[in-house]
Amino acid sequence: MEELKIVPFSEKYFSEIQELNKKEGWNQLVERYKETFDAWKNSNAAYVVIGPNEKAAGYIRGLTDKNVTIYICEMLVSEEFRGKGLGGKLLKYVHSLYPRARMEMLASSTSHTFYEAKNFRPFYGFRKTYEE
Repeated sequence: MEELKIVPFSEKYFSEIQELNKKEGWNQLVERYKETFDAWKNSNAAYVVIGPNEKAAGYIRGLTDKNVTIYICEMLVSEEFRGKGLGGKLLKYVHSLYPRARMEMLASSTSHTFYEAKNFRPFYGFRKTYEE
């Protein structure tokens, strides 16, 4: 695989992150630009994968108390780099920073098999937006 590096989030990568979101069809993140930007700035487990062209090849954004829980808010790998183990490396990297914490996330109907293959187990949860 081409040389990739995982680096902490920096504002200079935000437009590339939004471009990845747009390509993936994650329109709410794109349309809510300021809120998404603020979410990245306020996340304490936020990393970007930089590809050989110095462009974002993927990312992971999460929140953690550093001891009990790491919650992964979003993880996305550019289509060009999928199937090469990058998603698993991102998860392992973040978990290695907080090895005593459990890692939790929501998965879509199309991504749940990825997480199950990484030994994540399903659990029951709820979601509500402020407007609901």
